[in-house]
Amino acid sequence: MSDQEVSNKQVALKNYVTGFPKESDLQIITTDTIRLRVPEGTKDAVLVKNLYLSCDPYMRERMSASDGGFPPFELGKPLTGYGVAKILDSTHPNYKKGDLAWGFTGWEEYSLIVSPQILFKIEHTDVPLSYYTGILGMPGMTAYAGFYEICTPKKGEYVYISAASGAVGQIVGQFAKLSGCYVVGSAGSKEKVDLLKNTFGFDEAFNYKEEPDLTAALKRCFPEGIDIYFENVGGKMLDAVLANMRIRGRIAACGMISQYNLEKREGVHDLTHIVFKEIRMQGFLAATYYHLYPKFLEMALPYLKQGKIVYVEDIAEGLDSGPSSLLSIFTGKNVGKKLVVVAPE
Repeated sequence: MSDQEVSNKQVALKNYVTGFPKESDLQIITTDTIRLRVPEGTKDAVLVKNLYLSCDPYMRERMSASDGGFPPFELGKPLTGYGVAKILDSTHPNYKKGDLAWGFTGWEEYSLIVSPQILFKIEHTDVPLSYYTGILGMPGMTAYAGFYEICTPKKGEYVYISAASGAVGQIVGQFAKLSGCYVVGSAGSKEKVDLLKNTFGFDEAFNYKEEPDLTAALKRCFPEGIDIYFENVGGKMLDAVLANMRIRGRIAACGMISQYNLEKREGVHDLTHIVFKEIRMQGFLAATYYHLYPKFLEMALPYLKQGKIVYVEDIAEGLDSGPSSLLSIFTGKNVGKKLVVVAPE
């Protein structure tokens, strides 16, 4: 097996993007051959077969030529992102052939990962492996860190989540309910609003596209104001939230998907609320909190197994669907966590 040479299908960036990305900005390429073992003399490396790939909003930043905090993708090279993979060969002390892992890998059938910075061995296989692209992977850690570490919720507090049916929002909402909070979410379709209320157990939800006045919509949902805002959207939504925050409210800034495809990004119109209401707003990245991953699993796994948390996935089949799948998250076509199945388990 390890000496076998195979072709390797990949999803690559064809050109850097300004504005909304198009499918033609990405391309499917197939390399001649890859040998299914770690090259001789390469230490601390794993050769993996990718099983699932995660479509994540931050990847849009890497499709631009400028470094906006994340380094740009290399043109003509496979995209990199979070995924679930099976180890085929290893010179890394922590991994052996047959192990499963989640973390940073290539958008291709097989990847050589040298000195993996972000790779976690999967110890619990009694849950769907795809969950490690979502609730048990980076989105789950994002929800956990943002909600518990940054927002420090108290029972009875009022929580608002934008993009609430997405990979992260659906988890935050359920964490908030389990913490005894009152929870409202917004999403962009009736189907998603129904999902929030009927599947995820939100107290209330609304379709932001049907609200001509977002400030009034939030006032209607939160007559007493908002204690905790889990920010996924930015732009006009952030303006409306600031006007509705309570004294000493907390905002965890996880993402701002409304801004990623704009050539000229929008500003916030009234930041005085932060001063007069003593609001704390903090941006964060999941990777900063990965040292808490074991603690997170201790909490999340029992919730999942007991059915106290449900997780909705939007699954596309095959690497050929990679470009359309990735772009779908920027137009709201996805319902739940978007991921691509590269190979059957």
